[in-house]
Amino acid sequence: EYPFHKRVSGFASSLRTTSAEALLPTSVDLANGSRRPPRKPAILRKISAAQQLSASEVVTHLGQTVVLASGTLSVLLHCEAVGNPKPTISWAKNGEEVKYNDRMLLQPDDSLQILAPVEADVGFYACNASNALGSDSVSIAVTLAGKPLIKASRATVINTELPAVTVDIGSTVKTIQRVNVTISCQVAGVPEAEVTWFKNKVKLYSAHHLRDGSLLIANVSLSDQGLYSCKAANLRGEVTESTQLLVLERPQPLPHLEDLTAVLSSAGTTIPSVLTSPLGTKMTISPGSSVLIGCAVDGHPTPNITWLFAGEPLNLKHRILAAGHILQILNVSDALQGEFSCLAENEAGSLTQRTSLAIQEYRWSVDKLMACSASCGHKGVQLPQLRCLLDGTEVNISHCKGKPKPALQPIACNRRDCPSRWMVTSWSSCTRSCGGGIQTRRVTCQRLTAKGNSVPMSNEACAQGSKHPVDTQNCNRQPCVEWVASSWGQCNGPCIGPRQAVQHRQIFCQTKDGTSVSSDQCSALPRPLGTQNCWTEVCGVHWRVSLWTVCTATCGNYGFQSRRVECVHVHTNKPVLEHYCSWRPRPANWQRCNITPCEN
Repeated sequence: EYPFHKRVSGFASSLRTTSAEALLPTSVDLANGSRRPPRKPAILRKISAAQQLSASEVVTHLGQTVVLASGTLSVLLHCEAVGNPKPTISWAKNGEEVKYNDRMLLQPDDSLQILAPVEADVGFYACNASNALGSDSVSIAVTLAGKPLIKASRATVINTELPAVTVDIGSTVKTIQRVNVTISCQVAGVPEAEVTWFKNKVKLYSAHHLRDGSLLIANVSLSDQGLYSCKAANLRGEVTESTQLLVLERPQPLPHLEDLTAVLSSAGTTIPSVLTSPLGTKMTISPGSSVLIGCAVDGHPTPNITWLFAGEPLNLKHRILAAGHILQILNVSDALQGEFSCLAENEAGSLTQRTSLAIQEYRWSVDKLMACSASCGHKGVQLPQLRCLLDGTEVNISHCKGKPKPALQPIACNRRDCPSRWMVTSWSSCTRSCGGGIQTRRVTCQRLTAKGNSVPMSNEACAQGSKHPVDTQNCNRQPCVEWVASSWGQCNGPCIGPRQAVQHRQIFCQTKDGTSVSSDQCSALPRPLGTQNCWTEVCGVHWRVSLWTVCTATCGNYGFQSRRVECVHVHTNKPVLEHYCSWRPRPANWQRCNITPCEN
C-alpha cells in the first residue's frame, strides 16, 4: 500500500515530501534491489487517521500519528526505504539525533522501538534514509491524548543566496530580501487541533498566504521582519511556537556620508577628504598633512567596518571616527602611498570600497621648448622651457626652488637659407648741425644662407617681397640758434666780502638773424653766466666796537656790561647800514660779568 495525500486528524498531510517521494511501483523487489538502476532513497508511507491505540504493544508505519494510552508498554516505529545503493537509516526526535539506550532501541530492521513510553517521549520522530544519490525523510508524531503537539526546531537558518527557504516553526530565520520564506507548523493531537498564525501577536488571515498549516511569506522585504507565531488549539488546550524572521540587507554603497560632513564642520579647518567606492577613487595630497577617508555604506544589520592598507590591517598612526565609517590619517608620508580599503561585513554579505592616496610632488619639467630665436639662417636656437609641475599641472616656479634644476641644452632650429631681403648700413653723419642737412646709407639686396654667409642678390629678388628702403633723408632741420648776453649791470648788489659785491646781466636765446626764440631751443648749447662777483668801495666796511662799560655788580649771579657795535666805512669811519657788514658775524654787544659768590 502506498500513501495518497489527504488531511488527517490533527496532522497536515504535507509531511515534508521530497522529489524522491514519487509513488513506487507495486512490484518492488527489495531482494533484487541491487540489480535495479541506481536511484535516490524513497521511504514507504502509510497515512491513516490518527487513533488512540489501547494495545500494550503498538506497531505502526511512518505517516501515521500515535496517540499513547496509559497501558502502552511498547511503541515500534517501522521505516522501510528503497534505493540503490541501499539507503542508510537514522532516527531523529524534534530535529536532534536519537540517543539510543535501554528504553530507546534500534532494531536490526532499522525500526525504532520505545519501551515503557513516558510523557518525555512525546514528539516528532523522523526517519532519515540516505545514500550517495540523495536522502528522504518522513516524520511520525507520538503524542498523548490532550493538548496539541507542534513539531518545532531551535535551529538558526541563514540564507544569503537561495530564492526560497523552508523552516520549521521555532527556528530563527535570517534571510536576504526578495526571498520566499515558508514556515512549516506540523501539528498532532487528539482531538484535532486548529492552527492560527500571528505576526507580532496580531492575527494573520488567509490573505497572508496560509496553506496546509504552513505560512508563506512571499518576496520578503524589511517590512516583513518580525515574530511569527503558530498557535495550535483543541478542546484540551493550546500550544504556541514562534519563529523570529530577521531580514538581511547586504552592505550597499551610499552617494554621500553625513558623518564626514559633520567631522569637517567641527574641525573648523580645511582637511582633505575623500570617499571610497567599489570601483576605487584617487586623491593627491601634500606630505605631512592629515586626511579623512570616508566609507559610505549601509546595510541591515549595520555592517562592521574594517580598514586595510595594501590589503593588510592598518599599522600606522590613525584614528577611527563615526563608528568606523571614517579613517583619519594624521601624518601622510611617502610610505603611505597606495590603496586604502574599507571592508563592510554583515550576515548578508560583504562589500569592499577603495581609494588610492598619492603624495603630490613638485618637479621641474623641460618638456616644452621656447620659440626659435630666428626664422632662418645659422643662429636659430630653442631653449627648453623650465616649468614647475604638480601632478602634470603647471604651478608657480617658487614651489620648485628646493629642487635641483635640470641642465638646459639649446637646440638648433630653423637652420635654413633665408629669403632675399634688403640689408642697410647705419645712417651717415648729418651734413649740417642745424638749419637742415642730409644723411645717407647703403642699401643692398642679400640672402643669408644656412651656413651664415651673406650672398649678394639683384634688387629685383628683394623687390618682390618688400619696397626698396630709402637711402637718403633730411636731418637736423631745427633752426640754428645761440645764446646772447647783455652788458653787466652796476656792481651794487649785496656785499659778499671785503670790497666784494654781485653784478648781473640778461641771457637770451635767438636765431642767427637775431630773432628771439624760446630758451628751450638753446638748451643743447652751453648757457653763459648771468651773475658774477665784482669789486666796489661801497663794501669796504667793518664792525667797530667800543669799550665795555663797568659791570653792574661786583659779585653774585646778575652782573652784566655792554658796548656799542657799529658798521662803519674803513676810509671815512662813518656808520653805514648794518647789512653792508652782514658778510661777517656781528660782535656781541653785552655779556655777564663778576659771576662770583658774594661773601657775607
